[in-house]
Amino acid sequence: MINLKSHDLKEITGAQIRAARALVRWSAKELAQAAEIGVATVSRAEVDEGRATVTTANLKAIRLALEGAGIEFIAENGGGVGVRFKDPM
Repeated sequence: MINLKSHDLKEITGAQIRAARALVRWSAKELAQAAEIGVATVSRAEVDEGRATVTTANLKAIRLALEGAGIEFIAENGGGVGVRFKDPM
């Protein structure tokens, strides 16, 4: 399991979730199933451009589901936040 720090969760934005879902070609329903949350929760998480406005537990579930599908969330590093596929090494 991936060890997440609280500051990592704050960096996930609605735009990142939308982009990550597009990269893995999942519908909102598929992400909801993978994260074991409701589709409405996924929709709420994706609405805002800034930090997703869902509970910490739901945000963690979304992040873990997408990371399990091969996504890496990129933190603000002077170039803005983003997402990409993990290096398969």
